[in-house]
Amino acid sequence: MTGEAMTLISEIERGASAHSAVPVVFASTERPASTTLGELVGDAERVAGALQGLGIGPGDVVAVQMPNVYEGAVAQTAVALCGAVLLPIVQIYGPRELGFILRQSGARAIVVPGVWRGRDHAAVVAGLGDLPGLRAVIVADEQVPDGAVAFSDLTGRLAKPYSRPEVRPADRAMLVYTSGTTADPKGVQHSHASLLAEVHSPLMLRDGVGEAKHLAVFPSGHVAGLLGLLRILVHGNETVVLDVWHPARAAALVDEHQVTSGVGAPVHLAGLLDERDRGAVTLESLREFMVGAAGVPPSLVQRADRAGIAAYRCYGSSEHPTISSGATSDPLHKRATTDGRVIGGSEVRLVDDDGVDVASGAEGEIVTRGGELFLGYTDPALDEGSFLPEGWFRTGDIGRFDDEGYLTITDRKKDIIVRGGENISSKEVEDVLAQHPAVAEAIAVGKPDDRYGERVCAVVVLHDPAGSLDLDEVARHFAEAGVARQKTPEHLVVLDELPRTAAGKVQKYVLRERVRG
Repeated sequence: MTGEAMTLISEIERGASAHSAVPVVFASTERPASTTLGELVGDAERVAGALQGLGIGPGDVVAVQMPNVYEGAVAQTAVALCGAVLLPIVQIYGPRELGFILRQSGARAIVVPGVWRGRDHAAVVAGLGDLPGLRAVIVADEQVPDGAVAFSDLTGRLAKPYSRPEVRPADRAMLVYTSGTTADPKGVQHSHASLLAEVHSPLMLRDGVGEAKHLAVFPSGHVAGLLGLLRILVHGNETVVLDVWHPARAAALVDEHQVTSGVGAPVHLAGLLDERDRGAVTLESLREFMVGAAGVPPSLVQRADRAGIAAYRCYGSSEHPTISSGATSDPLHKRATTDGRVIGGSEVRLVDDDGVDVASGAEGEIVTRGGELFLGYTDPALDEGSFLPEGWFRTGDIGRFDDEGYLTITDRKKDIIVRGGENISSKEVEDVLAQHPAVAEAIAVGKPDDRYGERVCAVVVLHDPAGSLDLDEVARHFAEAGVARQKTPEHLVVLDELPRTAAGKVQKYVLRERVRG
């Protein structure tokens, strides 16, 4: 990447000018739209002008909890054009997560879809109580509650001329919340420079910008979803965007639009292959698929290869979006069993618990640095212990290099569960389980799953040894707690007691081994 003055604003403007006629299809079942990159950015400039009229400017945080629909892409682009800090929020987050995020981030405005797939998002925001920093609730729906702003009014009665703001590459541009070892989500801060380092990385450029047709399946609130949008805006990649994951629908879109490449979690690639095996589609145009965001079984990459799709694994995080990646030119066994080579512009070391480099070929904690690395967490206390001297970020993941420089992730030090690309805090699940009147002790671990990478497994000890608890009751309890459905345990183990060390600490590794067995 060259040019010290590059920001998201300048790159979006350049992309729209160079690729204005490139088509973008939002294949939503409820709000379908076919447009061009030029039209999308033009609408975003009009919405940005209205946001500026509402007092939104550089440094202000604007939350967008929209599905992958046209209005959502316009809203995210408009926030970037204002020089504001874009805060994408995944759709699955309920009142508990949303309230924490809005309060800690100090969001000035939020854009929601109104009623979407049975949930009234505007009502959820209204029910959160006092949000001191929030000035505007913008609703992309025909029915808008009192006190809210209709999204359509941003290009109507509230329209104002857009004025290009002055921002610097080092300024904060995005804030995304991710679950980790703490119960509350962690705010990950990125600058214009770090986001553009990803968008202009060799990985993003090597596959023939402007030639491929992409299928976008990651949710817009996920860091991968936002980066997918930036790839469209900056490079003008022809893209078909799916709002809700439905394998039959996605596979049909691949054939209909002759999609050539995709990026997703194991569940996405497996779903496409399932449809092909059923004879519903051919997937003949799909040449490659980058798969990550969760544990990828080698059998999935091998299965894709038999179908004529060169799948390969990648590794990254919200803090450092892409650390390593395979390539279509790699041998099958490398694509299936490793997470590729470290991409240009990034550095990786493997260290022991004291931060000292391990011997060649040995396993160690992965520490990284590079242009894509985030600025730090919104809570400065979380930065403590997250970095080694000279800016090396401790990922909490364990890995090893082979003799050819391929990296393989072998374990995690962080106590999280990765389900379908989403990080789930074990502690948060445990805290909710512990609130159930029948539960005396609770532990949450990941149960390996070929489709989702992991599913949440609850291991509990009951107050009454003669009592009972089943998954249906657990699901009702989590629903009443207002927790995202994906965090609800899908497996349940009831024990008389938990395995412990002599000091009384629960031996989670014993439980993980039992669940995996």
